[in-house]
Amino acid sequence: MKPTADATTARPPLGIGRDLTGRMLFLGTGTSTGVPLVGCGCETCTSGDPRDNRTRTSALLGLPGGHLLIDTTPDLRSQLLREKIGRVDAVLFTHDHVDHVYGLDDLRPLCFATGRSIPLHCEERVENRIRKAFDYAFAPGPPLGGGVPKVTFERITPAPFELLGAAVTPLRLRHGVFDVLGFRFGDVAYCTDTNGIPDETWPLLAGLDVLVLDCLRLTRHPTHYALEESLAAAARVAAKRTILVHMAHEIRHAAVAAMLPPGVELAVDGLEVPLTGLGRPSPVT
Repeated sequence: MKPTADATTARPPLGIGRDLTGRMLFLGTGTSTGVPLVGCGCETCTSGDPRDNRTRTSALLGLPGGHLLIDTTPDLRSQLLREKIGRVDAVLFTHDHVDHVYGLDDLRPLCFATGRSIPLHCEERVENRIRKAFDYAFAPGPPLGGGVPKVTFERITPAPFELLGAAVTPLRLRHGVFDVLGFRFGDVAYCTDTNGIPDETWPLLAGLDVLVLDCLRLTRHPTHYALEESLAAAARVAAKRTILVHMAHEIRHAAVAAMLPPGVELAVDGLEVPLTGLGRPSPVT
């Protein structure tokens, strides 16, 4: 006899979770390994301060037309559960590195719930990486052995575009030898994974309320800003508030936070900031 669904077995309503309209949520703030680092006994990795626990860097934005996820980290499932997020309406990718892409399969339950494909907005190189890494999701015919993430690709370039009711300005950044993207939404800019801001990008960072900026560690690195470099870039942008992300275990929150100038802070997983200026047009490129 087939059991009757009850309060413990019934499927929850679709779209369960928080509405983040008008806010940006930091799902993760750590580097590619996360913090604590597996097998490490340093002060940060053994710290009892919850601010020293960092999942891989990503964010969720509550735009007028829905929830926009920036990057799909390998920690995506736990991030969405931790923050009680039950809806993602589109994904925007900064670049194709593993720690920003390889959680894509965790979108499957969100696709199942709505029956709709989730659009992935990305550059050509990111699309190629996703198609190769998740080839089972794009194979012809019905999936074998289980469901697949239902996604569609929307190619982007450095030209401004509109997404979920908001103007988005891509920001070309350098990440070692790679070209990657940051993004500006109104008066908030998100610039993770960079160690160089090209000349053409600086004007697009004028007049910010919030700058989210890469800061890997205290010493120099070939593909990420170190603290001194992050602070120099922050001073040049002169946003009202600068929030540092993509931090490794060399950044112990309490110690480094005490070193920062006014207007600069370290992000923590779960931090929320208001999205301001969304009604304004994108800066002229």
